[in-house]
Amino acid sequence: HVQLVESGGGSVQAGGSLTLACAASGYSLNAYEKNCIAWFRQAPMHEREGVASVTVDGTTTYADSVQGRFFISQDADKSTLFLQMDDLKPEDTGMYYCGAGRDVPTIPPVGCDVGYWGQGTQVTVS
Repeated sequence: HVQLVESGGGSVQAGGSLTLACAASGYSLNAYEKNCIAWFRQAPMHEREGVASVTVDGTTTYADSVQGRFFISQDADKSTLFLQMDDLKPEDTGMYYCGAGRDVPTIPPVGCDVGYWGQGTQVTVS
């Protein structure tokens, strides 16, 4: 049973920083060579969009809108996924979700075909 639990959301002023965490159980990124794990977000009245992803070999991919401001990483045993978000902007506001699935590079913008989702954590930038 795969469970992904996000935490770390909150309210912050523009220019500030937040770090999100996603605790994964029942899922191992290394279990399959084509696995990926990623962060997505959904703003009100918008579709869910990919933000950043990481694959088994450590390749990271970012959406253009967050390139250079957001950084995806994992802890040593790859059981927790992080998203360091710097220089936050009001347009970064939304519900942030952790997703795990298969690496499909042709799926824009972060190439992760998600099969498992967390419940999300809210980020509000004012």
